[in-house]
Parts: sequence; C-alpha cells; structure tokens
Amino acid sequence: MRSVGFSTGALALSDFRLALDELQGQPVDSIELSALRYRELQPLLYTLETLPLASYRYKSIHAPSSFDAHQEVEIVDLLKRLVPPSWPIILHPDTIHDFAVWRGFGKQLAIENMDRRKPIGRTLEELELIFEKLPEAMLCFDIGHARQCDTTMTEAYRILRAYSGRLCQIHVSEVNTASHHDPLSFAAILAFSEVADLIPHHVPVILEARVTQDQIKAEIEKAQRALPLTAVQSVPA
Repeated sequence: MRSVGFSTGALALSDFRLALDELQGQPVDSIELSALRYRELQPLLYTLETLPLASYRYKSIHAPSSFDAHQEVEIVDLLKRLVPPSWPIILHPDTIHDFAVWRGFGKQLAIENMDRRKPIGRTLEELELIFEKLPEAMLCFDIGHARQCDTTMTEAYRILRAYSGRLCQIHVSEVNTASHHDPLSFAAILAFSEVADLIPHHVPVILEARVTQDQIKAEIEKAQRALPLTAVQSVPA
C-alpha cells in the first residue's frame, strides 16, 4: 500500500500551517514539512509538537535548499535535536559544504536528485559520488527532475535500477523549463508510467505541484494514473 501526500511548500510556500489547513479532509496520509529557506527552519521545528500531524502515517522534513557554510552546523544541530529520528530529512546535495557533519544522520538523511540547473546530483554517476561520501544515506527520487534532465526517462530508469533499495520517498510534479513545479501534464503522466514498475509500492509519493486547495484531489488522481497508488480515505475536517 503506497502512501500519498503533499509538500507544504507546494501548497503555501513558507506558511506550513496554512498548507496543513488546506489538507484537512483531503485523501492524503503523508506529509513533507518544507523549510526551503533558512529563515523558515526554526519556526517550523520549534512548533512540530503543536502541529496537527496525527492523521499522517508518513512524515518528512525538507531541509533548506540554500545556506552558507557558517550556517551548516547550526542547521544540522537543529535537525538532530528537534526532528524525530523516524522522519526522513530531505537534502539537496548542492547545499552541502561539509559532508562529514551530515554523515551522522545515517539512513535518516535522504539525498534528492537535482534538476538541470544544479551542478551535481542530476545523473546516476553524480549521485554515486555523493553516496560514496554519505554511504548510509537514502534517496528522495524527484521523478520530475529526472524527466527534465532527460525526457527519454533513460536517466530515471538508470537511477531507479541502481538505487531502488535506497528510496524513501518520491517527489512527483511536472518540472518546467524554468525548474518550477507545475501540475502534471498528460505527457508527464505517460513518461512517469514508463518507470513506475521500478518504484516499490511501500515508497510514499509526495506531490510538489503548485496547486490551489480545490485542485488537490485532481492532482492526486493524475498521480494515480502515473504511478500505482492505493487510495486512502478522506480524513474528516
């Protein structure tokens, strides 16, 4: 049974409380709490225990996508102290200044493959170099990033064949030429379905499309056509 949910950053940018409100009553059982900007991390982590998360069986945190070297140790310390050890921590590899400070997270850390703007983490070979430095880390596979880098889905196939055992979650959206996360197109649905059999059913899907509250169910239905999802019951508001 595959879990499905949304990134709070996709629904309400830095307003994670608004995103959680919008997901009330929706057919989701997973959540990625996003702090893509450094300034968002402390407000999110210091309020974790007060957030309405009981209905979510899968929960993860997305670490900031950009920070200076002098901020790195502080970020790592906050994540170690305040994130439950069972929650994956999603990290962009191009943000890392010192691999050694992240190595202590072990399997809790999940490296995300990157879009074509980034200098590393886009291909199987680039990911291999990262996992050599973080040998226990897991993989957050962004299938939209993979398609943007290679529309034939050959690179997606290679990454999934090599690292299916490292998968902890899947990011799903259309990634346009400007690297923005859009609702799924018919072409993206067809492309994603080509590699769907390589994604184990226990790996949760996190949708990153920028949608409004009234578009959430439609986006889930499109994801169900791209990847085999098991429907979950709506949670009462």
